[in-house]
Amino acid sequence: MKSFIPEKPDRFEAVHTDLSAVTIDGYQSVRVTKKDKIMQFDENTLVKVKNCDFHNGTIRVKMLSRLLPDAPDFARGFIGIVFRVSDNDSEFESFYIRPTNGMTDDPVRKAHGCQYFSYPGYTFAYFREFGITEYEAPIHNTLNEWVSLKAVIKDDTAEFYLNHELKPVLAVRGLKHGRDARGSVGFFSEIGTEAFFRDLEIEYDD
Repeated sequence: MKSFIPEKPDRFEAVHTDLSAVTIDGYQSVRVTKKDKIMQFDENTLVKVKNCDFHNGTIRVKMLSRLLPDAPDFARGFIGIVFRVSDNDSEFESFYIRPTNGMTDDPVRKAHGCQYFSYPGYTFAYFREFGITEYEAPIHNTLNEWVSLKAVIKDDTAEFYLNHELKPVLAVRGLKHGRDARGSVGFFSEIGTEAFFRDLEIEYDD
């Protein structure tokens, strides 16, 4: 079964974010910016689809990020998705990209182009502290461009594809909340990011 979610704020629930409907580049989109917990990373700053119960399947969306005028120097334009969001927003899985890292020649930042994290606790800072590198990978995407994201979720695995590439930019084995977790799907935005999303499609395998 497939579900196409229109770009209407009343179809979503905002969690520590501001949400609005806008037109950008001629496309009807939803705009998401982080509202609370401003100086903390990888928190539950998201919007999620109302009345959505997702376990296995495929998520497709187009997304674009800009830096806000008051973005701090460390802002990277973080933008991505969340899935299997619990009813009380206390647990979810997430994948996002850092577009400014796709634009740099710095090899260290380049390696941190995209990220899987699991809320709560399994943040990018946690993975780096313990030298866990398999949850990040380089990207070639930049700010202010539409990026097509496809996420294929099955039990405790996830594969993430950008711009219709045949190979995943990142493959995760062993999602932190396990093979049986389920919940809503939505969008993730971080510090200093003006995030835009459109054409959300959720395909349910079970």
